[in-house]
Amino acid sequence: MQQPLQITFRGIPQSDAVKSAIEEKAKKLDLFYEKIMACRVVVEAPHSHHQHGNIYHIRIDITVPGGEVVANRSPSKHQAHEDIYVAIRDAFDAAKRQLQNYNRRQKGQVKFHESQDHGRVTQLDEDQDYGRIETAEGRDIYFHRNSLVRGEFDELEVGSEVRYVEEAGEEGPQASTVHVVGKHHIEE
Repeated sequence: MQQPLQITFRGIPQSDAVKSAIEEKAKKLDLFYEKIMACRVVVEAPHSHHQHGNIYHIRIDITVPGGEVVANRSPSKHQAHEDIYVAIRDAFDAAKRQLQNYNRRQKGQVKFHESQDHGRVTQLDEDQDYGRIETAEGRDIYFHRNSLVRGEFDELEVGSEVRYVEEAGEEGPQASTVHVVGKHHIEE
């Protein structure tokens, strides 16, 4: 971390043991993601209950290049966060997941769905359970009955408009995830 860890206690007295536990968890975060610029932790006991223990609220604000990651573990309805160390563990686990997601986005490792191409059915062989699609570029692509998303092979006609995902097959390009486009089908 480029700046020292900041720990704030609200509604509870400062504890060296709790402070030490937070510092240890923050060091692990810094090893996990070395670009952390600053980390602020707020430990709070919003309501003081005499019959039951306090339920702790932990908030972790982490400044990273280009943004901020916030893990906010509010008191839950179950009593697990009556133990301050459980609340701290859960908050830092959430912070780690947030950093993982942030890191993936920064590296461009966000999942993208393949785009679907448009085409028209040019051939159907119902006995052999396959057909052919002409792409917008004029290429010919094979598809199998099982490629249709809703199993609508028997409803297809030559000239039907379809959307599909192209992939490499054993004998050339083939279409998978074929959607029939028409008045009874939702266009995506």
